[in-house]
Amino acid sequence: MTQLHWDQAAMSVRFEDLAPVSAFPVVPGRRWGPGWWWSATTGRHVVHGSAAMRIQLMVLDRDPEVIGLSARPVRLLWRHTDGRVRSWVPQLFARYADGTGLLADCPSSPTSGGDRAQQARGALEAACTRVGWSYRRLEPPPAVVAANLRWLAGYRHPRYQGPPGLQAALAEAFAAPRPLADGVAAVGDSLQVLPAAYHALWYGHLTTPLDEPLHERVLICTDAERGEGVERRLSNVGGDPEKG
Repeated sequence: MTQLHWDQAAMSVRFEDLAPVSAFPVVPGRRWGPGWWWSATTGRHVVHGSAAMRIQLMVLDRDPEVIGLSARPVRLLWRHTDGRVRSWVPQLFARYADGTGLLADCPSSPTSGGDRAQQARGALEAACTRVGWSYRRLEPPPAVVAANLRWLAGYRHPRYQGPPGLQAALAEAFAAPRPLADGVAAVGDSLQVLPAAYHALWYGHLTTPLDEPLHERVLICTDAERGEGVERRLSNVGGDPEKG
């Protein structure tokens, strides 16, 4: 394992390409265990250790500004005011298109991790600020938003974009806001068109408020500002799929 000064590491190490420095534990009796998330951003799998972490991976994977993701890629060490050396392994790293990075933890509640987590928060915030990055303890999204993200994530793989021309037809059908079922019917067979519509909603080609439950009458429209950039990102996606 390589040890570098933080400022040097932040400028020279591609944390998005690193394997975890420590494994996520399997706790007997716990309903949730470690798993893998297939990233639409990178075409690779990212390990996760909790339901809270998995939902944050979904949020970051859907962000068009995120170009890289990894789990537990670095252990930070610092000397506390009491003279003792402390360490912390952030759960997630995200690389943004402008080159900056995000180190993040995914607590299931604001108090998760106790005093040690709060002490680490101050140290990591200071370290990230010094190199132009950010550290955050990511709050779980509202239940409806999380449920919608889980549903749309099932259609994130490029195989769901449909045959050539289908995404363009969807953009035209939803140029003005209209119910999902109406726009899909105007394009063609719902068995083929509906998965492509969900795929477009995941990538931001189409938009709808995610704080309301998805259903056939929800209003959908084209997001022209994000569409071009999202199309470029789609062309770079590959790798082994994992649905859900």
